[in-house]
Amino acid sequence: MKRIKILILIVVLPLLGFSAIHKYYISVTEVNFIEEKHSVQITSRIFIDDFENALRQRYDENIVLADKKEPVETHLYIEKYLKDKLKIKINGKDMNLVFIGKEYDVDIMMCYLEIENVKKITSIEITDQVLFETFDNQQNMIKTKIYSKLKSFLLNQNNKVAVLNFN
Repeated sequence: MKRIKILILIVVLPLLGFSAIHKYYISVTEVNFIEEKHSVQITSRIFIDDFENALRQRYDENIVLADKKEPVETHLYIEKYLKDKLKIKINGKDMNLVFIGKEYDVDIMMCYLEIENVKKITSIEITDQVLFETFDNQQNMIKTKIYSKLKSFLLNQNNKVAVLNFN
């Protein structure tokens, strides 16, 4: 009986150790066109620790996210970073993303952005390079809901742009 326990430990422990080392790097961004409000609403969900690393590399090595005493500069860095890494063209025109705010939920940061005064979408091009400079294996899932049509895209270092046409 003791030999079986030892054998199980020898086989199982290395497997557990390997799985703990492996980490997935993914964000999820939802893009929804609210036709009656003439608005494109965007919600990005990003792991707090990964986003914190990116902000530290880019702006200030002392940034701490999800801190109750988060300085105002942190909010500005988040907005600046997202506007630099997340680009949307509607009907061939670059759009201005308005940063609404953010909130934290356990280990995820949810960022809210909006594009105002969008009456009609014939095409949309979404470029999402969030965390690409921080993690080589970063993937960004884009989920869209435009004119009741649902589409999903998985962007990575080799495929950074999603394009949809509506005729």
